[in-house]
Amino acid sequence: MRSLDRKLLREIWRLRAQVLAIALVVASGAALLIMSRTAVEALQETADAFYERTRFADVFAGVKRAPERLSRDIAAIPGVTAVETRILETAILDVPGFTDPVIGELVSLPKHGEPVLNRLTLRSGRLPEPDRPDEVALSEPFAAAHRLRPGDRLDAVLHGRRRSLAVVGTLLSPEFVYAISPGGLMPDDQRFGVLWMGRDALAAAYDMKGSFNAVAIGLLRGADQQAVIDRLDGLLDRYGGRGAYARADQLSNWFLQNEIEQQKNMSHLLPTIFLCVAAFLTNMVMARLIATERREIGLLKAFGYSSLEIGWHYAKMVLIIAGIGVAIGSVAGAWLGRWDTALYATLYHFPFLLYRPGPAAFLTAGLVSLGAALAGSMHAVRKAVRLPPAEAMLPPAPPSYHKSRLAPAVLGPLLDEPTRMILRRVLRWPLRAFATSAGIAMSVAVLVMALQWIDAVDFLVDSTFVRAQRQDASIAFGELEPLDVTASVLRLPGVEAVEPFRSVSARLSHGPLSKREAITGVPARAELSPVFDAERGRIEVPPDGLLLSRKLAERLGVKVGDEVTVAVQEGRRPVLKLPVAQLFETYIGTPAYMQLGALDRILKDGRVANGVHVAVDPARRAELVAEIKRNPAISAVTFRQAAIDKFHETLGRTMFVFVGFLIGFASTLSIGVTYNSARIALAERARELATLRVLGFSRTEIAYILLGEVGLLTWFAIPLGCATGFGLAVYLAGAFETELFRVPLVITDATYGKAALITLAATAACAVFIRRRLDRLDLVAVLKTRE
Repeated sequence: MRSLDRKLLREIWRLRAQVLAIALVVASGAALLIMSRTAVEALQETADAFYERTRFADVFAGVKRAPERLSRDIAAIPGVTAVETRILETAILDVPGFTDPVIGELVSLPKHGEPVLNRLTLRSGRLPEPDRPDEVALSEPFAAAHRLRPGDRLDAVLHGRRRSLAVVGTLLSPEFVYAISPGGLMPDDQRFGVLWMGRDALAAAYDMKGSFNAVAIGLLRGADQQAVIDRLDGLLDRYGGRGAYARADQLSNWFLQNEIEQQKNMSHLLPTIFLCVAAFLTNMVMARLIATERREIGLLKAFGYSSLEIGWHYAKMVLIIAGIGVAIGSVAGAWLGRWDTALYATLYHFPFLLYRPGPAAFLTAGLVSLGAALAGSMHAVRKAVRLPPAEAMLPPAPPSYHKSRLAPAVLGPLLDEPTRMILRRVLRWPLRAFATSAGIAMSVAVLVMALQWIDAVDFLVDSTFVRAQRQDASIAFGELEPLDVTASVLRLPGVEAVEPFRSVSARLSHGPLSKREAITGVPARAELSPVFDAERGRIEVPPDGLLLSRKLAERLGVKVGDEVTVAVQEGRRPVLKLPVAQLFETYIGTPAYMQLGALDRILKDGRVANGVHVAVDPARRAELVAEIKRNPAISAVTFRQAAIDKFHETLGRTMFVFVGFLIGFASTLSIGVTYNSARIALAERARELATLRVLGFSRTEIAYILLGEVGLLTWFAIPLGCATGFGLAVYLAGAFETELFRVPLVITDATYGKAALITLAATAACAVFIRRRLDRLDLVAVLKTRE
């Protein structure tokens, strides 16, 4: 082994605690990068494989009622390879042992064999027999939530008739990977389930013999999808078509792809922060190490070692430190990636999970981490290489001491000598002090950014479910009902107030931009579920024109006063040009509203509604639930409090756990910066501190001189970190913005306080270790002169 290599190993061992601290920071960045990249790859690969194996359809469409013979015309559309006509209906289910009504989506099975498209994965039992009309197969998550197994029974109201259904199997489907009820945000497997029945049984129950109301289409690779959608809409138009849409807009897949997009955004932002701090730490350690090894560098050059060899020696040290971090980060990242993927598997239901991390994520993490560490140490290594031998063997020139203008003489009498020492050192090397504070500030910033998620979720729930929604339940009807249905609903037990609404499927377009979105008609002065702007509060719906969410307006490229083309996808299917009357801010989805009377007027359907919001007397809620289960006109019902509870429960399994990991990584960051700063300061000032001990200073006083500087820099770092954390939160809010979900920019004072306390706790932990080392300082060895 060469002499330089032996020297390198000795230095690594001597600085092992600092090396480990830096390596852990590098590992945090590498682990986050690997975790997010491998989780995205696994989620996308699993979805692609499942979709391919089950022949997930490329185009979907709904229709009021179309004859089965129309399927031949659909199959003749250029580019179409497969057509699957079906019957889809919703029903209220009564599950034994569960008091709330459950929304069931009924899907017909082919008369013979399995579906051509959207093939089902049998998880237990068998498929319903075509000649047994009361047999059903359930979606596996729904069955698991209610502990239903083949052989159990449940009741359902099918088109006004109560039926007892026998469970014969459980299934998974590519259409319901993310199974949510109509209008829902989070999966609730207790209150929403999918049931598959024989085609004849479902047709008989809903008077759909020889007809269908939904169709799925498979396309040739490279086929013109939009052309197929246009042709399909043309064929279904006369039968009450509700608008065809591509796989990208299919509800389950749309939620899944939005989540993957957010994961990709995270994989860029968070690892960058940690790797930048790792570069800073590496530079700090190497710069001060080289400063203490001036004499050794001079001797090495005097003995004939070239500048390149010495530079490579220190570069190898950096690579070893970063390599240790990459190794730890790779193991941690692979484990966290699997854990993250398994966590998503509780929300997105696949029959298998393909977590097969390829080399790309690990190579990227390794190269980026090594590159960041080398880049951070480049200045220090270049300084070592350029140091002339004669100059290097001389002790460094002592600093020029003078009275600082930043420390007025008036403060002198007010401060004791150790405190003046601390302030003089900080003011004499302000750049070094600022660099240390900046490193600690980054850990504060990451903590603020992580904890801000909790504030954002609380604000989102408050603005979306509490202030914006005052109803206790929302009831949907199977068909359009006259507006006087509100009087009938008001007579239901426990109902204290009723407010109608109407939701109309439409395609909104402006120039080349378009978006499939429902337009919701609400009363002019809605009270139970008003249109709510997250910044301005409740707003009135204008008498004419559209009220668009800001995100939808951005998607369409419109502003107030512009005209939007609205192609209604149901009823008479009119194509209208409507002005944008107002915009509002919301954090979930891309809703569009109109005044209910104006919507009825332009659609020429009279005064109708397809749902109502109701306020309910809590004491009579059970009576209302029992009546809803018996009412044939009601196809779905959702309770606001149940939606809030499910929202919190789902986020508790995902986001809050993720925030916990970020807090752990940020604490590692804080400890890495603080410990390295204190250890380097101890190495630089060991002789000075030992001299003070000989002159009569106590251990407590010299500990105060050393650690007081760290504490002071930490206090400086806290406001700087809070400001940086706010900037990161602003960036995060923009980076994580999707059509599904936006992060509100809300940071409470408590969040800043928690970030500061966690940072102070990490600093205190480092101070304990440094104090122990200081107490064991060998005064004789330290005071020996090197000259």
